[in-house]
Amino acid sequence: METGTVKFYNSQKGYGFIQPDNGSKDVFVHATALERAGIRGLVEGQKVSFETEEDRRSGKVAVSTIQTD
Repeated sequence: METGTVKFYNSQKGYGFIQPDNGSKDVFVHATALERAGIRGLVEGQKVSFETEEDRRSGKVAVSTIQTD
């Protein structure tokens, strides 16, 4: 799993971005990934561990699995 810091998360819109610790570009995170992990929400600056996968519809990389540290 990769690690990173929550850069932004809007709970009303149900999405945000995580800045990976390895310096790669920000990763999109959707509320459905949080729901699967049983996480209610994220806050800016929070440390998380995550895995990514390519979205079949958009072709963009997004968080598939997430856990809070």
